[in-house]
Amino acid sequence: MPTWSSRGLRGSTLEDMINRTNEKYAENNLALIQKIPTPITPIKIDKETRHITLAYFDQKSTVDYIGAVQGIPVCFDAKECAVDTFSLQNIHPHQVDFMQRFEKQGGISFFLIYFSGRDEYYYLPFDMLYYFWERSQKGGRKSFRYDELNPEYIIPKKSGIMIPYLDMLQKDLSERDDV
Repeated sequence: MPTWSSRGLRGSTLEDMINRTNEKYAENNLALIQKIPTPITPIKIDKETRHITLAYFDQKSTVDYIGAVQGIPVCFDAKECAVDTFSLQNIHPHQVDFMQRFEKQGGISFFLIYFSGRDEYYYLPFDMLYYFWERSQKGGRKSFRYDELNPEYIIPKKSGIMIPYLDMLQKDLSERDDV
């Protein structure tokens, strides 16, 4: 069972940036997206600072964020990758299952991936992730490479919004409509 202290604060900067982006979207009445807290059971607490120093996750979390964009239900997870190869071990079967069921209910699921070595944010539509996932389940690569991704989903920098992922969500929606 993974422990909280063993994972450190990986991705906390990415999470902060997404949270600020979501606040901006909410202020402008564009979206209402909430961070889903991961339930933990504290094991060790520093008596002086009253901070949790060791904890276990109570249950498997599904996604990092869930909400609505202009009436469309959305859920997504945020991941960080330092290299150009993203290991699918960073994504868990219960997450894929949840996102697949969310999509069947008419929602939109996706991943936001920060390729830190390139300083690029990427919107990974669920169907693209699912292609890589199925490939790995059938004995293929257990990862995907940056050069396998559609460059049209690189999130461009935009003044005033840290990670402007709504533009890519719109692209995702329009491509689904075209099918």
